[in-house]
Amino acid sequence: MHISILTFDGFNELDSLIAFNILNRIKRPDWRVSIAGPTPRLRSMNGLVIDTHASLQDACEADAVLVGSGIKTRDVVADRSLMSQLQFDPTRQLLGAQCSGALILAKLGWLADVPACTDVTTKPWVEEAGVPVLNQPFFAKENIATAGGCLSAHYMAAWFIARLAGVEAARYAIDYVAPVGEKEAYVARAMANISPYLEEERVARLA
Repeated sequence: MHISILTFDGFNELDSLIAFNILNRIKRPDWRVSIAGPTPRLRSMNGLVIDTHASLQDACEADAVLVGSGIKTRDVVADRSLMSQLQFDPTRQLLGAQCSGALILAKLGWLADVPACTDVTTKPWVEEAGVPVLNQPFFAKENIATAGGCLSAHYMAAWFIARLAGVEAARYAIDYVAPVGEKEAYVARAMANISPYLEEERVARLA
């Protein structure tokens, strides 16, 4: 099981790395989480330099892809050569977008009939792309999910884990990282945000 977090120069550390940490709480031999990008090394919006683990092609072949956010997302969607490499397929992949990552999915056409969650800065750009934006932190429809606001990253991570490893695994991962003395509340809130969409997915699968 390969979950790839698609990351670009100018990335938001919270959007990519919170999810990276939580997703790595699942310890299974077949479970792999990678930071994928167009270059071997990326610099964040605040100057943090990281090495990527995977290429864009690797991300396109992953079982699940989380499109991260950053200050250069509009540059990314304006780069036709770069965008042409993002060949995703939600019939066989889970696709998630954190904050301005929703703009990338919108420009790729994957949000044509899916409302999105995104951050307040990106909201007008996503709406300009023809996608309605919801005033909530998380939304999913079938295999596509979006989250808005940096600290909604743990909702996105929980959704990926619940879909790929089960609800109890998602509860465990959120409980592990939640503040001491507030674990029950954090787990309850995370599950309340993602559970409606897990039920939708289950019903669709049984139909």
